[in-house]
Amino acid sequence: MRKLFYLCLGAGAALIAGSAWAVDEPPKERTYEVTITNITKGQTFTPQLIAAHKGSIQLFQAGEPAGLPLEILAEAGDTTPVAEVLAASGKASAVETIGGLLEPGKSVSMTFSAARGDRFFSMAAMLIPTNDTFVALNRVPLPRRGAWTRTAIAYDAGTEDNDQNCLNIPGPRCGGEGHSPGPNVGDEGFVYVSNGFHNLPAAEEGEVLGPLVYDWRNPVARVVVRRIH
Repeated sequence: MRKLFYLCLGAGAALIAGSAWAVDEPPKERTYEVTITNITKGQTFTPQLIAAHKGSIQLFQAGEPAGLPLEILAEAGDTTPVAEVLAASGKASAVETIGGLLEPGKSVSMTFSAARGDRFFSMAAMLIPTNDTFVALNRVPLPRRGAWTRTAIAYDAGTEDNDQNCLNIPGPRCGGEGHSPGPNVGDEGFVYVSNGFHNLPAAEEGEVLGPLVYDWRNPVARVVVRRIH
């Protein structure tokens, strides 16, 4: 008889089968370095969440509603709720946030350690200025040796109307509202691949941003993970 474990930060559930009588083994850490490069022209990444974890965890499932922790990350750039859920799960050995904003064309690196069995990597950060767009790698296998390079795309959390209005966008460019608890009018209601900025009519209040500076075409980031030892 096998016991089933469920864990997902989004509304959908990730499923993994695990032995109910397995003997715990002492942790054996492996050390990695991650380098994240912002390859957009005009979008900035908020502090970037990274995690090493078991395969039973995923940050979200495209086509399904975002969970509240991911909603807060995507609308306000706050990684704390997602990090708390990961840490409390007992299925993640490396949960870190790379502080500071990552501007277009810039890179940042961090080392982290993964315990035995934590063979997957995820990262996420909000794009600003946007309403609820985030860049992510979701449950990618860590390299057993050497390094891999992945490109990461932008997703829309589907939790806020994409009005591109500075009143509803946080960060140094706009200084508007961050998280707006929903559901709200205009919410798509599910996570999907973001389709960028668009020309929108002017609003009665607030500055409406346009695509000339802030639009992008996926991918939006380059991520390199290298095993050190």
